[in-house]
Amino acid sequence: MPPTDRFVCRFAAEPPQEGIPYGRWAERLGEEFLAACLAVDPDGEDLGEPGDIAWYPDRTWNGRTYIPATSRTTTNLELFGYVSFAPGHDGGEPEDFAAVADFTDEIAEAHPEWQLDLCDEVLGGWRGEQGKVAAMTLVWGRALVARGATVTAELAGLAVDQTPIVDGRFTLVAPDDYRGDTLEVHLWDSRGNELARESLYD
Repeated sequence: MPPTDRFVCRFAAEPPQEGIPYGRWAERLGEEFLAACLAVDPDGEDLGEPGDIAWYPDRTWNGRTYIPATSRTTTNLELFGYVSFAPGHDGGEPEDFAAVADFTDEIAEAHPEWQLDLCDEVLGGWRGEQGKVAAMTLVWGRALVARGATVTAELAGLAVDQTPIVDGRFTLVAPDDYRGDTLEVHLWDSRGNELARESLYD
């Protein structure tokens, strides 16, 4: 195979290892996420009270596991963020929990043109050639069209992450904003037909 001119990290995160959180594990994660929600600067908005938490598949990158979450509030805003932790050694209990949260008034019901409902948060950087740095980005969301089976993250036409959809939800970790290129998320059916695509910047 000849050398490539698109030298960038691909498939850097571990694939999901667990299902959608439930039971006591979901309760433990919920404590962390709701504490982060309480610390959100409302910027003059009435955030209301969080509703049920929707959890998304886990992804592990750079020694930490990330489990994204969203919650619709009583004032019809959406809280979004993630809980992260260091996996326990040799099967031990997770440790070093941390959580990030924010809110938005941009919800899917107000945008019938959306095909994917996406959230994203930069986790760190990846240093590439000639001092260029890619923003390693956690992307999570829901497919708003039927028959979706897999999503891919693409940078300048190159697949840099891929994951199956679980209970209608998915989580990606991929390089973004690298050499002038930005991420797109593509939705595929089980036969490999593209159903939808969304840019993080639309």
